[in-house]
Amino acid sequence: MATDWLGSIVSINCGESLGVYQGRVSAVDQVSQTISLTRPFHNGVKCVVPEVTFRAGDITELKILEIPGPGDSRKCGDPQQMETGIIPGVGCQVGPSQNGTGKVLKKPISSSAPQNIPRKTEMKNQDIIISPQQQCSKSYMDRHLETLTQSKGFRRRHNSWSSSSRHPNQVTPKKSGLKNGQMKSKDDECFGDDIDEIPDTDFDFEGNLALFDKAAVFEEIETYERRSGTRSRGTPNEKPARYRHDENILESEPIVYRRIVVPQNANKEFCTDSGLVVPSVSYELHKKLLSVAEKHGLTLERRLEMTGVCASQMALSLLGGPNRLNPKNVHQRPTVALLCGPHVKGAQGISCGRHLSNHDVHVILFLPNFVKMLESITNELNLFSKTQGQQVSSVKDLPDTPVDLVINCLDCHENAFLRDQPWYKAVVDWANQNRAPVLSIDPPISEMELGIDAKWSLALGLPLPLGERAGRVYLCDIGIPQKVFQEVGINYHSPFGCKFVIPLHST
Repeated sequence: MATDWLGSIVSINCGESLGVYQGRVSAVDQVSQTISLTRPFHNGVKCVVPEVTFRAGDITELKILEIPGPGDSRKCGDPQQMETGIIPGVGCQVGPSQNGTGKVLKKPISSSAPQNIPRKTEMKNQDIIISPQQQCSKSYMDRHLETLTQSKGFRRRHNSWSSSSRHPNQVTPKKSGLKNGQMKSKDDECFGDDIDEIPDTDFDFEGNLALFDKAAVFEEIETYERRSGTRSRGTPNEKPARYRHDENILESEPIVYRRIVVPQNANKEFCTDSGLVVPSVSYELHKKLLSVAEKHGLTLERRLEMTGVCASQMALSLLGGPNRLNPKNVHQRPTVALLCGPHVKGAQGISCGRHLSNHDVHVILFLPNFVKMLESITNELNLFSKTQGQQVSSVKDLPDTPVDLVINCLDCHENAFLRDQPWYKAVVDWANQNRAPVLSIDPPISEMELGIDAKWSLALGLPLPLGERAGRVYLCDIGIPQKVFQEVGINYHSPFGCKFVIPLHST
Protein backbone atom coordinates (compact mmCIF):
# COMPACT_ATOMS: atom_id res chain seq x y z
CA MET A 1 0.00 0.00 0.00
CA ALA A 2 2.89 2.39 0.64
CA THR A 3 3.84 2.35 -3.04
CA ASP A 4 0.37 3.58 -4.00
CA TRP A 5 1.21 7.05 -2.68
CA LEU A 6 4.41 7.48 -4.68
CA GLY A 7 4.16 10.46 -6.97
CA SER A 8 1.50 12.19 -4.85
CA ILE A 9 1.95 15.84 -4.02
CA VAL A 10 1.64 16.31 -0.25
CA SER A 11 1.99 19.03 2.36
CA ILE A 12 3.72 18.10 5.64
CA ASN A 13 3.42 20.28 8.74
CA CYS A 14 6.30 19.69 11.18
CA GLY A 15 5.25 22.17 13.84
CA GLU A 16 6.24 25.75 14.56
CA SER A 17 9.98 25.13 14.68
CA LEU A 18 10.38 23.22 11.39
CA GLY A 19 7.50 24.71 9.41
CA VAL A 20 5.57 23.33 6.44
CA TYR A 21 7.09 21.33 3.58
CA GLN A 22 5.49 20.57 0.21
CA GLY A 23 6.70 18.21 -2.47
CA ARG A 24 6.15 14.98 -4.37
CA VAL A 25 6.48 11.68 -2.52
CA SER A 26 9.53 9.82 -3.75
CA ALA A 27 9.88 7.08 -1.12
CA VAL A 28 7.93 5.62 1.82
CA ASP A 29 9.73 3.23 4.18
CA GLN A 30 7.39 1.37 6.52
CA VAL A 31 10.25 -0.27 8.43
CA SER A 32 12.04 2.94 9.43
CA GLN A 33 8.79 4.98 9.44
CA THR A 34 10.10 7.66 7.05
CA ILE A 35 8.78 9.50 4.02
CA SER A 36 10.85 11.38 1.43
CA LEU A 37 9.89 14.34 -0.72
CA THR A 38 11.69 15.30 -3.90
CA ARG A 39 12.22 18.93 -5.00
CA PRO A 40 10.63 20.21 -1.73
CA PHE A 41 9.34 23.67 -0.90
CA HIS A 42 9.78 24.98 2.66
CA ASN A 43 7.13 27.53 3.74
CA GLY A 44 6.47 28.39 0.07
CA VAL A 45 10.19 28.80 -0.83
CA LYS A 46 12.05 26.25 -2.91
CA CYS A 47 14.60 24.31 -0.86
CA VAL A 48 18.27 24.13 -1.78
CA VAL A 49 18.46 20.38 -1.30
CA PRO A 50 16.81 18.14 -3.92
CA GLU A 51 15.26 15.75 -1.38
CA VAL A 52 14.12 15.86 2.26
CA THR A 53 13.31 12.86 4.48
CA PHE A 54 10.96 13.01 7.48
CA ARG A 55 10.36 10.64 10.37
CA ALA A 56 6.82 9.83 11.52
CA GLY A 57 7.46 11.41 14.92
CA ASP A 58 8.30 14.78 13.31
CA ILE A 59 5.00 15.02 11.38
CA THR A 60 2.09 16.77 13.10
CA GLU A 61 -0.13 17.13 10.01
CA LEU A 62 -0.07 15.64 6.51
CA LYS A 63 -2.31 16.79 3.64
CA ILE A 64 -2.54 15.16 0.21
CA LEU A 65 -2.79 17.91 -2.37
CA GLU A 66 -2.82 15.77 -5.54
CA ILE A 67 -3.01 12.04 -6.24
CA PRO A 68 -1.79 10.85 -9.67
CA GLY A 69 -4.44 9.03 -11.65
CA PRO A 70 -4.06 5.69 -13.38
CA GLY A 71 -3.18 7.38 -16.66
CA ASP A 72 -0.84 9.96 -15.19
CA SER A 73 2.54 9.55 -16.90
CA ARG A 74 4.43 12.06 -14.78
CA LYS A 75 7.16 10.62 -12.63
CA CYS A 76 8.20 11.54 -9.14
CA GLY A 77 9.66 14.99 -9.08
CA ASP A 78 8.20 16.20 -12.36
CA PRO A 79 10.12 19.44 -12.97
CA GLN A 80 7.28 21.01 -14.97
CA GLN A 81 5.12 21.37 -11.86
CA MET A 82 7.69 21.37 -9.06
CA GLU A 83 9.55 24.34 -10.51
CA THR A 84 6.41 26.45 -10.34
CA GLY A 85 5.62 25.64 -6.71
CA ILE A 86 2.86 23.59 -5.19
CA ILE A 87 -0.63 24.97 -5.82
CA PRO A 88 -2.99 23.22 -3.35
CA GLY A 89 -6.41 22.46 -4.76
CA VAL A 90 -9.09 20.21 -3.45
CA GLY A 91 -7.32 17.47 -1.54
CA CYS A 92 -7.54 14.97 1.26
CA GLN A 93 -6.31 15.14 4.80
CA VAL A 94 -4.61 12.21 6.50
CA GLY A 95 -3.18 11.59 9.91
CA PRO A 96 -0.27 9.29 10.76
CA SER A 97 -1.38 5.88 11.99
CA GLN A 98 0.44 3.33 14.10
CA ASN A 99 1.91 1.41 11.16
CA GLY A 100 3.30 4.58 9.54
CA THR A 101 0.76 4.79 6.72
CA GLY A 102 -1.98 7.37 6.46
CA LYS A 103 -5.69 6.80 6.09
CA VAL A 104 -7.41 8.84 3.40
CA LEU A 105 -10.46 10.93 4.13
CA LYS A 106 -12.18 12.16 0.99
CA LYS A 107 -12.94 15.61 2.26
CA PRO A 108 -12.14 19.10 0.94
CA ILE A 109 -9.47 21.10 2.70
CA SER A 110 -10.80 23.74 5.10
CA SER A 111 -11.95 26.89 3.39
CA SER A 112 -10.50 28.92 6.23
CA ALA A 113 -6.91 27.99 5.30
CA PRO A 114 -4.98 30.83 3.63
CA GLN A 115 -4.45 30.70 -0.10
CA ASN A 116 -1.01 30.44 -1.61
CA ILE A 117 0.16 33.20 -3.93
CA PRO A 118 -0.09 32.02 -7.56
CA ARG A 119 3.04 31.97 -9.70
CA LYS A 120 3.45 33.16 -13.27
CA THR A 121 2.60 29.75 -14.69
CA GLU A 122 -1.07 29.26 -13.89
CA MET A 123 -2.18 25.77 -13.05
CA LYS A 124 -5.67 24.37 -12.87
CA ASN A 125 -6.83 22.44 -9.85
CA GLN A 126 -7.19 18.78 -10.67
CA ASP A 127 -9.88 16.50 -9.29
CA ILE A 128 -8.87 13.67 -7.02
CA ILE A 129 -9.05 10.17 -8.50
CA ILE A 130 -8.87 7.50 -5.82
CA SER A 131 -8.64 3.88 -6.80
CA PRO A 132 -11.02 1.34 -5.23
CA GLN A 133 -8.15 -0.04 -3.14
CA GLN A 134 -7.58 3.44 -1.65
CA GLN A 135 -11.22 4.17 -0.76
CA CYS A 136 -12.41 3.76 2.81
CA SER A 137 -15.75 4.29 4.50
CA LYS A 138 -16.55 7.51 6.35
CA SER A 139 -17.45 5.66 9.52
CA TYR A 140 -14.06 3.92 9.53
CA MET A 141 -12.30 7.23 9.03
CA ASP A 142 -14.25 8.85 11.86
CA ARG A 143 -13.21 6.04 14.21
CA HIS A 144 -9.59 6.31 13.03
CA LEU A 145 -9.49 10.10 13.47
CA GLU A 146 -11.10 9.83 16.92
CA THR A 147 -8.41 7.29 17.96
CA LEU A 148 -5.76 9.57 16.48
CA THR A 149 -7.13 12.52 18.48
CA GLN A 150 -6.91 10.64 21.76
CA SER A 151 -3.43 9.18 21.13
CA LYS A 152 -1.62 12.07 19.49
CA GLY A 153 -3.29 15.07 21.19
CA PHE A 154 -4.77 16.36 17.96
CA ARG A 155 -7.79 18.64 17.88
CA ARG A 156 -10.11 19.50 15.05
CA ARG A 157 -10.71 23.14 14.18
CA HIS A 158 -12.43 24.44 11.01
CA ASN A 159 -12.27 21.02 9.23
CA SER A 160 -8.50 20.66 9.64
CA TRP A 161 -6.36 18.57 11.99
CA SER A 162 -3.49 20.28 13.76
CA SER A 163 -1.34 19.40 16.72
CA SER A 164 -2.30 21.06 19.98
CA SER A 165 1.19 20.68 21.46
CA ARG A 166 4.67 20.52 20.05
CA HIS A 167 6.00 17.00 19.58
CA PRO A 168 8.97 16.32 21.87
CA ASN A 169 10.92 14.44 19.20
CA GLN A 170 11.21 17.17 16.63
CA VAL A 171 14.31 16.67 14.51
CA THR A 172 15.58 18.90 11.76
CA PRO A 173 15.20 17.15 8.40
CA LYS A 174 18.50 15.92 7.05
CA LYS A 175 19.89 17.96 4.20
CA SER A 176 21.89 16.59 1.38
CA GLY A 177 23.57 18.44 -1.42
CA LEU A 178 25.55 21.66 -1.74
CA LYS A 179 25.28 24.66 -3.98
CA ASN A 180 28.49 25.21 -6.01
CA GLY A 181 30.32 23.07 -3.44
CA GLN A 182 29.69 25.58 -0.68
CA MET A 183 26.84 26.31 1.69
CA LYS A 184 24.67 29.23 0.81
CA SER A 185 25.75 32.40 2.60
CA LYS A 186 23.40 34.58 4.66
CA ASP A 187 23.18 37.17 1.90
CA ASP A 188 22.25 34.54 -0.64
CA GLU A 189 19.63 33.11 1.68
CA CYS A 190 18.06 36.56 2.03
CA PHE A 191 18.52 38.02 -1.45
CA GLY A 192 19.40 35.05 -3.63
CA ASP A 193 15.94 34.03 -4.84
CA ASP A 194 15.37 33.82 -8.57
CA ILE A 195 13.36 36.55 -10.22
CA ASP A 196 11.07 33.96 -11.79
CA GLU A 197 9.88 32.90 -8.35
CA ILE A 198 8.55 36.38 -7.53
CA PRO A 199 4.73 36.41 -7.98
CA ASP A 200 3.39 38.73 -10.65
CA THR A 201 -0.06 39.12 -9.08
CA ASP A 202 -1.11 40.97 -5.96
CA PHE A 203 -2.19 39.04 -2.92
CA ASP A 204 -5.98 38.89 -2.57
CA PHE A 205 -6.41 40.19 0.98
CA GLU A 206 -10.16 40.66 0.64
CA GLY A 207 -10.68 37.18 -0.77
CA ASN A 208 -8.65 35.54 1.99
CA LEU A 209 -10.46 37.56 4.65
CA ALA A 210 -13.81 36.40 3.27
CA LEU A 211 -12.73 32.81 3.89
CA PHE A 212 -12.51 33.45 7.63
CA ASP A 213 -15.73 32.39 9.33
CA LYS A 214 -15.85 35.06 12.04
CA ALA A 215 -19.32 34.09 13.29
CA ALA A 216 -18.26 30.49 13.89
CA VAL A 217 -15.13 31.56 15.80
CA PHE A 218 -17.07 33.98 18.03
CA GLU A 219 -19.70 31.32 18.70
CA GLU A 220 -16.97 28.90 19.74
CA ILE A 221 -15.43 31.50 22.07
CA GLU A 222 -18.80 32.26 23.68
CA THR A 223 -19.49 28.55 24.16
CA TYR A 224 -16.11 28.11 25.83
CA GLU A 225 -16.72 31.07 28.14
CA ARG A 226 -20.12 29.78 29.17
CA ARG A 227 -18.74 26.33 29.95
CA SER A 228 -15.64 27.53 31.77
CA GLY A 229 -17.52 30.19 33.72
CA THR A 230 -15.19 33.05 32.78
CA ARG A 231 -18.05 35.49 32.22
CA SER A 232 -19.10 37.90 34.95
CA ARG A 233 -21.95 36.77 37.13
CA GLY A 234 -24.32 38.45 39.58
CA THR A 235 -26.05 41.17 37.62
CA PRO A 236 -29.41 40.21 36.13
CA ASN A 237 -28.33 40.83 32.51
CA GLU A 238 -24.81 39.40 33.03
CA LYS A 239 -23.10 42.58 31.89
CA PRO A 240 -19.59 43.32 33.14
CA ALA A 241 -19.45 45.72 36.05
CA ARG A 242 -18.55 49.33 35.31
CA TYR A 243 -16.89 51.45 37.95
CA ARG A 244 -16.84 55.18 38.52
CA HIS A 245 -13.73 57.10 39.43
CA ASP A 246 -14.76 57.12 43.13
CA GLU A 247 -15.53 53.39 43.42
CA ASN A 248 -13.22 50.63 44.58
CA ILE A 249 -12.42 47.96 42.03
CA LEU A 250 -11.04 45.43 44.52
CA GLU A 251 -13.61 44.11 46.96
CA SER A 252 -12.78 42.56 50.29
CA GLU A 253 -15.90 40.37 50.35
CA PRO A 254 -18.03 38.89 47.57
CA ILE A 255 -21.16 40.88 46.77
CA VAL A 256 -24.45 39.36 47.91
CA TYR A 257 -27.10 40.70 45.56
CA ARG A 258 -30.12 39.49 47.55
CA ARG A 259 -29.75 41.42 50.80
CA ILE A 260 -33.44 42.06 51.56
CA VAL A 261 -35.62 39.11 52.56
CA VAL A 262 -39.31 39.51 53.36
CA PRO A 263 -41.29 37.01 55.50
CA GLN A 264 -43.68 36.22 52.65
CA ASN A 265 -43.18 35.42 48.99
CA ALA A 266 -42.99 38.64 47.03
CA ASN A 267 -45.52 39.01 44.24
CA LYS A 268 -43.05 41.11 42.29
CA GLU A 269 -39.33 41.83 42.54
CA PHE A 270 -37.27 44.79 41.44
CA CYS A 271 -33.54 45.38 41.16
CA THR A 272 -31.34 48.46 41.42
CA ASP A 273 -28.73 49.70 38.96
CA SER A 274 -26.06 47.77 40.87
CA GLY A 275 -28.02 44.50 40.72
CA LEU A 276 -29.40 44.43 44.29
CA VAL A 277 -32.75 42.65 44.45
CA VAL A 278 -35.53 44.64 46.17
CA PRO A 279 -38.67 42.54 46.80
CA SER A 280 -42.12 44.09 46.98
CA VAL A 281 -44.32 43.86 50.10
CA SER A 282 -48.04 43.75 50.58
CA TYR A 283 -49.97 46.80 51.70
CA GLU A 284 -50.74 45.17 55.08
CA LEU A 285 -47.04 44.56 55.78
CA HIS A 286 -46.14 48.08 54.61
CA LYS A 287 -48.79 49.56 56.88
CA LYS A 288 -47.51 47.50 59.82
CA LEU A 289 -43.95 48.69 59.12
CA LEU A 290 -45.00 52.36 59.27
CA SER A 291 -47.00 51.72 62.46
CA VAL A 292 -44.02 50.12 64.23
CA ALA A 293 -41.74 52.94 63.06
CA GLU A 294 -44.17 55.52 64.44
CA LYS A 295 -44.26 53.68 67.76
CA HIS A 296 -40.45 53.97 67.99
CA GLY A 297 -40.46 57.72 67.32
CA LEU A 298 -40.65 58.09 63.54
CA THR A 299 -43.79 60.21 63.75
CA LEU A 300 -46.07 61.14 60.88
CA GLU A 301 -44.63 64.67 60.76
CA ARG A 302 -41.10 63.30 60.31
CA ARG A 303 -42.26 60.88 57.64
CA LEU A 304 -44.09 63.65 55.77
CA GLU A 305 -40.98 65.81 55.81
CA MET A 306 -38.73 63.01 54.50
CA THR A 307 -41.24 62.14 51.79
CA GLY A 308 -41.54 65.78 50.75
CA VAL A 309 -37.77 66.23 50.52
CA CYS A 310 -37.23 63.03 48.49
CA ALA A 311 -40.18 63.72 46.16
CA SER A 312 -39.03 67.31 45.57
CA GLN A 313 -35.48 66.13 44.77
CA MET A 314 -36.84 63.70 42.20
CA ALA A 315 -39.17 66.35 40.73
CA LEU A 316 -36.30 68.85 40.43
CA SER A 317 -34.28 66.27 38.51
CA LEU A 318 -37.21 65.59 36.19
CA LEU A 319 -37.62 69.31 35.55
CA GLY A 320 -34.06 69.63 34.27
CA GLY A 321 -31.92 69.95 37.37
CA PRO A 322 -29.10 72.53 37.17
CA ASN A 323 -29.63 73.05 33.44
CA ARG A 324 -33.11 74.47 34.05
CA LEU A 325 -32.88 75.84 37.58
CA ASN A 326 -30.06 78.36 37.80
CA PRO A 327 -29.90 82.15 38.43
CA LYS A 328 -29.21 82.87 34.74
CA ASN A 329 -32.42 81.16 33.65
CA VAL A 330 -35.03 82.92 35.79
CA HIS A 331 -37.21 83.73 32.76
CA GLN A 332 -38.00 80.00 32.34
CA ARG A 333 -39.39 79.07 35.71
CA PRO A 334 -40.93 75.57 35.52
CA THR A 335 -44.60 75.15 36.43
CA VAL A 336 -45.81 72.18 38.48
CA ALA A 337 -49.46 71.26 39.06
CA LEU A 338 -49.84 69.49 42.41
CA LEU A 339 -53.09 67.48 42.75
CA CYS A 340 -53.80 66.48 46.35
CA GLY A 341 -56.65 64.72 48.11
CA PRO A 342 -57.91 65.13 51.70
CA HIS A 343 -55.78 62.34 53.22
CA VAL A 344 -52.23 61.57 54.32
CA LYS A 345 -51.12 61.10 50.72
CA GLY A 346 -52.31 64.62 50.02
CA ALA A 347 -50.28 65.90 52.98
CA GLN A 348 -47.20 64.30 51.46
CA GLY A 349 -47.85 66.15 48.23
CA ILE A 350 -48.28 69.48 50.03
CA SER A 351 -44.92 68.95 51.75
CA CYS A 352 -43.33 68.28 48.34
CA GLY A 353 -44.93 71.45 46.92
CA ARG A 354 -43.50 73.56 49.74
CA HIS A 355 -39.93 72.38 48.98
CA LEU A 356 -40.42 72.91 45.26
CA SER A 357 -41.63 76.44 45.83
CA ASN A 358 -38.60 77.12 48.00
CA HIS A 359 -36.44 76.18 44.99
CA ASP A 360 -38.06 78.82 42.78
CA VAL A 361 -40.56 76.51 41.07
CA HIS A 362 -44.01 77.85 40.24
CA VAL A 363 -46.34 75.48 42.15
CA ILE A 364 -50.13 75.38 41.68
CA LEU A 365 -51.68 73.31 44.49
CA PHE A 366 -55.14 71.84 44.00
CA LEU A 367 -56.98 70.76 47.16
CA PRO A 368 -60.80 70.41 47.38
CA ASN A 369 -62.72 72.24 50.08
CA PHE A 370 -63.73 70.13 53.07
CA VAL A 371 -65.43 71.16 56.25
CA LYS A 372 -62.92 69.34 58.44
CA MET A 373 -59.36 68.60 57.37
CA LEU A 374 -56.82 66.26 58.91
CA GLU A 375 -54.41 67.85 61.33
CA SER A 376 -51.44 66.86 59.17
CA ILE A 377 -53.00 68.59 56.14
CA THR A 378 -53.75 71.73 58.15
CA ASN A 379 -50.16 71.95 59.38
CA GLU A 380 -48.73 71.46 55.89
CA LEU A 381 -51.11 74.07 54.43
CA ASN A 382 -49.99 76.62 57.00
CA LEU A 383 -46.37 76.12 55.95
CA PHE A 384 -47.23 76.13 52.25
CA SER A 385 -49.08 79.45 52.60
CA LYS A 386 -45.79 81.10 53.63
CA THR A 387 -44.28 80.34 50.21
CA GLN A 388 -44.97 81.85 46.78
CA GLY A 389 -47.05 78.84 45.78
CA GLN A 390 -50.64 79.18 44.60
CA GLN A 391 -53.51 77.19 46.11
CA VAL A 392 -56.77 76.53 44.23
CA SER A 393 -59.87 74.46 45.04
CA SER A 394 -61.61 74.46 41.66
CA VAL A 395 -60.61 72.80 38.42
CA LYS A 396 -61.42 76.01 36.57
CA ASP A 397 -58.50 77.71 38.30
CA LEU A 398 -55.98 75.19 36.95
CA PRO A 399 -53.96 76.40 33.92
CA ASP A 400 -55.32 75.78 30.44
CA THR A 401 -51.87 75.45 28.89
CA PRO A 402 -49.66 72.39 29.48
CA VAL A 403 -47.50 72.50 32.57
CA ASP A 404 -44.02 71.06 32.98
CA LEU A 405 -44.99 68.36 35.48
CA VAL A 406 -48.09 67.00 37.20
CA ILE A 407 -47.64 65.47 40.68
CA ASN A 408 -50.52 63.14 41.51
CA CYS A 409 -51.49 62.67 45.17
CA LEU A 410 -55.23 62.16 44.62
CA ASP A 411 -55.42 58.40 45.10
CA CYS A 412 -55.45 56.70 48.48
CA HIS A 413 -55.13 53.08 49.57
CA GLU A 414 -58.27 53.07 51.71
CA ASN A 415 -60.77 55.87 50.85
CA ALA A 416 -62.08 54.46 47.59
CA PHE A 417 -65.30 56.51 47.78
CA LEU A 418 -63.38 59.64 46.76
CA ARG A 419 -63.22 58.42 43.16
CA ASP A 420 -66.99 58.91 42.88
CA GLN A 421 -66.84 62.59 43.83
CA PRO A 422 -67.43 65.14 41.02
CA TRP A 423 -64.29 67.11 41.82
CA TYR A 424 -62.18 63.92 41.51
CA LYS A 425 -63.54 63.11 38.05
CA ALA A 426 -63.04 66.68 36.89
CA VAL A 427 -59.42 66.77 38.06
CA VAL A 428 -58.69 63.40 36.39
CA ASP A 429 -60.11 64.67 33.09
CA TRP A 430 -57.99 67.82 33.33
CA ALA A 431 -54.79 65.85 33.99
CA ASN A 432 -55.43 63.46 31.10
CA GLN A 433 -56.01 66.38 28.71
CA ASN A 434 -53.04 68.47 29.86
CA ARG A 435 -50.44 66.22 28.13
CA ALA A 436 -47.88 66.80 30.86
CA PRO A 437 -45.81 63.94 32.36
CA VAL A 438 -47.18 62.63 35.66
CA LEU A 439 -45.31 61.71 38.84
CA SER A 440 -47.34 59.69 41.37
CA ILE A 441 -46.32 59.65 45.03
CA ASP A 442 -47.07 56.37 46.84
CA PRO A 443 -49.77 55.17 44.40
CA PRO A 444 -52.21 52.36 45.37
CA ILE A 445 -51.66 48.77 44.28
CA SER A 446 -54.81 48.19 42.27
CA GLU A 447 -54.67 49.60 38.76
CA MET A 448 -58.43 50.11 38.85
CA GLU A 449 -57.89 52.79 41.50
CA LEU A 450 -55.55 54.80 39.26
CA GLY A 451 -57.48 57.39 37.32
CA ILE A 452 -54.33 58.99 35.90
CA ASP A 453 -51.61 57.04 34.10
CA ALA A 454 -48.22 57.91 35.56
CA LYS A 455 -44.85 58.05 33.86
CA TRP A 456 -43.00 57.74 37.18
CA SER A 457 -44.02 56.48 40.61
CA LEU A 458 -42.27 57.04 43.92
CA ALA A 459 -42.48 54.24 46.52
CA LEU A 460 -41.69 54.77 50.21
CA GLY A 461 -39.30 52.51 52.13
CA LEU A 462 -40.13 49.30 50.26
CA PRO A 463 -42.09 49.09 46.99
CA LEU A 464 -45.60 47.73 46.61
CA PRO A 465 -46.37 45.32 43.72
CA LEU A 466 -47.31 48.12 41.33
CA GLY A 467 -48.68 47.45 37.86
CA GLU A 468 -47.81 48.78 34.42
CA ARG A 469 -49.90 51.94 34.78
CA ALA A 470 -47.60 53.11 37.58
CA GLY A 471 -44.80 53.70 35.06
CA ARG A 472 -41.18 53.49 36.08
CA VAL A 473 -40.82 52.90 39.81
CA TYR A 474 -38.43 54.83 42.06
CA LEU A 475 -37.73 54.14 45.74
CA CYS A 476 -37.03 56.76 48.41
CA ASP A 477 -35.56 56.42 51.90
CA ILE A 478 -37.90 57.81 54.56
CA GLY A 479 -35.56 57.09 57.49
CA ILE A 480 -36.87 53.77 58.88
CA PRO A 481 -34.15 52.19 61.08
CA GLN A 482 -32.90 48.68 60.33
CA LYS A 483 -34.12 47.20 63.63
CA VAL A 484 -37.65 48.36 62.84
CA PHE A 485 -37.51 46.20 59.71
CA GLN A 486 -36.27 43.27 61.77
CA GLU A 487 -39.11 43.71 64.24
CA VAL A 488 -41.70 43.10 61.52
CA GLY A 489 -39.74 40.11 60.16
CA ILE A 490 -37.83 41.76 57.30
CA ASN A 491 -34.11 41.08 56.91
CA TYR A 492 -33.07 44.48 55.59
CA HIS A 493 -29.87 46.02 54.26
CA SER A 494 -30.09 49.46 52.71
CA PRO A 495 -30.01 49.44 48.88
CA PHE A 496 -29.66 53.25 48.63
CA GLY A 497 -25.90 53.63 48.98
CA CYS A 498 -25.06 57.35 48.83
CA LYS A 499 -28.50 58.41 47.52
CA PHE A 500 -31.96 58.91 48.97
CA VAL A 501 -33.87 58.18 45.72
CA ILE A 502 -32.90 55.28 43.43
CA PRO A 503 -34.55 53.81 40.30
CA LEU A 504 -35.93 50.26 40.32
CA HIS A 505 -36.11 47.89 37.37
CA SER A 506 -38.53 45.02 36.92
CA THR A 507 -36.90 41.57 36.93
